[in-house]
Amino acid sequence: MKLLSFLIMISVSAFASSIGQADMDIGATDIVQRLVNFLIFAGIVYYLLAEPLKEYFNGRSQGIADELEKVQQKVLENKEAKKMAEQKIKDAEKFASELMESSKKENKLISEKIMQQCEVDLKIMQKQHESLMALEQRTMVRDNVEQIVGNILGKDSDLLDQNEIAKIIMKKVA
Repeated sequence: MKLLSFLIMISVSAFASSIGQADMDIGATDIVQRLVNFLIFAGIVYYLLAEPLKEYFNGRSQGIADELEKVQQKVLENKEAKKMAEQKIKDAEKFASELMESSKKENKLISEKIMQQCEVDLKIMQKQHESLMALEQRTMVRDNVEQIVGNILGKDSDLLDQNEIAKIIMKKVA
């Protein structure tokens, strides 16, 4: 095949250079010969270059198509990832609002329990204070009574009558 191409190229160059000096003087043109030479040359070039060019452009087209498909696949993956991310954001916002509501409710319940416990503790403290005051009063009365009785017994029992003992006790209590 290459040999045939080589022979045709040699014949083209030989056929193209056959113009003589005599033909130039007459003014005749060799348009037909040049046209045939050009067509042969174009045929040879087409025959030699057609397949490699077709393969190159087909390969190039296929490469571009493959790249386009990859890009489209990435676009689809990115869209899907975006949808998933938006869904996660919505879920997170929903969870945050639910958490906030439950936290407020829990905070209210805890504060109510603390207030109830404080009220109970306050009542207990008041009762303890009252019982402590009653104990102190009894202790004070007992100390006063012991002191008065000690005073009375220390004095002459005959000198004091019952009315005077009551007056002395009243003075000490008041």
